Amino acid sequence: MDHGRVLRAMSGLLIVLFMAMISSTIVSVALPQIIGSLNGTQSQYTWVVTATLLTSTASTPVWGKLADLFSKKLLLTIGILIFTFSSLACGFAQSAGQLIGFRAVQGLGLGALQVLVQVIIAAMVSPKERGRYNGYLGGVMAVATVGGPLLGGAITDVSWLGWRWCFFVGVPFTLLALVLLSRTLKLVEVPRPDARVDYLGASLIAVSVSLLLLWVTFVDAEFGWVSWQTGAMVGAALVLGVAAVVVENRVREPIVPLHVVRRRDPALAIVASLAVGMAMFGGAVFLGQYFQVGRGYSPTEAGLLTIPMMAGVLLSAAVSGRLVSRTGKVKPFIVAGVIALTLGFLTLSTIDHETSLTLVGAGMFLVGVGVGMSMQNLLLVVQNTVPLTEVGAASGAVTFFRSLGGTMGVSILGAVLANQVSTKISQGLTAAGIDTSGGGDGSTLNVAAMPPAVQEIVRAAYGDATGHIFLISAAIAVVGVVATLFLTPTRLRDSMDLAPAAEGGGASEAALEEPTPAVAKP
Repeated sequence: MDHGRVLRAMSGLLIVLFMAMISSTIVSVALPQIIGSLNGTQSQYTWVVTATLLTSTASTPVWGKLADLFSKKLLLTIGILIFTFSSLACGFAQSAGQLIGFRAVQGLGLGALQVLVQVIIAAMVSPKERGRYNGYLGGVMAVATVGGPLLGGAITDVSWLGWRWCFFVGVPFTLLALVLLSRTLKLVEVPRPDARVDYLGASLIAVSVSLLLLWVTFVDAEFGWVSWQTGAMVGAALVLGVAAVVVENRVREPIVPLHVVRRRDPALAIVASLAVGMAMFGGAVFLGQYFQVGRGYSPTEAGLLTIPMMAGVLLSAAVSGRLVSRTGKVKPFIVAGVIALTLGFLTLSTIDHETSLTLVGAGMFLVGVGVGMSMQNLLLVVQNTVPLTEVGAASGAVTFFRSLGGTMGVSILGAVLANQVSTKISQGLTAAGIDTSGGGDGSTLNVAAMPPAVQEIVRAAYGDATGHIFLISAAIAVVGVVATLFLTPTRLRDSMDLAPAAEGGGASEAALEEPTPAVAKP
């Protein structure tokens, strides 16, 4: 596809990706009103988020592999339809139980759209040219992540719309994207009459990941880190994970291609993606809480205050993407990005409830620059080392580990934050001479209902504790720095696919380091 046709198809793909990404964040501000309207419980409050997270993460590698076996355009159409109809169903839900069920189905569509958009772009343009389009992807993901809560808060605050439009708002856009893609997306599909889906491997991976995500979601809240529930869930996840590895090593069409994951550059890129996802999602998700609870800003104001991070992603993704396409080199930008991410979190680790917003904004901008330069380019490293027939499974594996890292980061950093906040509030109340013997420590998020003296203590506790979790995020990001430093300084290939010899034996990093002219041999 030439540049003009790629851009026309990209318009539909970017709309799809934007609506998929925003569906994960748009409900965050509206959830209290949603659960209250449906007479739900605190447990159901958590499950509205967890249900989507579980199904999207667990299904991502499966959708990626299916894209290698069957029509990518057909699979994308199915994913859009699943996402659209489940979004409508969520909007019409009459109980919290119905909403949770529909959100789980929506997660299947979300998992499909996240990976298929990237796989289809890989089928349209070569790795070297893909850099400039990855800049668009990074920008869309940044706007969706940061703008989702802002849009959700605005919709919920408008009386004639209400929370149901948090789910309805994306429907016309996804249908528009479906029409655009049906007319502009023209892929050369290679038929695979002998294709077989590894149902056993897919099931083992899905169940193993689901158990691990359930444990990460509920540990420290419903049960302790050292408890029989932890032993049972983690133990079962590990056993099923080992069984999945055994199956994937033996089947002809594995869901996760182990021969790709074992190679140096893909393995390092996956480790770095895991660390970046853990630091980025785990750290950024608490910025909104810092501004609202720790600093006393409204949800809309909190969304606006995160603009520096969004600007950093947009700027760095666009600039680094074009430079990658121009030079064919990707490692320098990844390393610089992960270093910027680490420096950004180190800056944010110094904040408390009185820190200058200028310093907070500078830290967020650095985090955004790091995300924009590293996230999509790490995926590009893996796509550059695999043949076109495996690009779906490889992309699914990277996206899966990034999502898994993000989930674990949110849970672990959330547990640390809760522990820090509880301790600081108890100490503050005791120092102020306020009796806490009744068991209340003031750690509820309904700060406005508290007496002014207690409000100040709670805000200070949240503001001061947030810096601690950003320090942990910086330490996690250092793992990504180390992994990226060991990446091979390869040049991105101009061709759509690897040479036949490279496909057979798996492309070695050395073979991809510098393009060499073909030499005829006698």
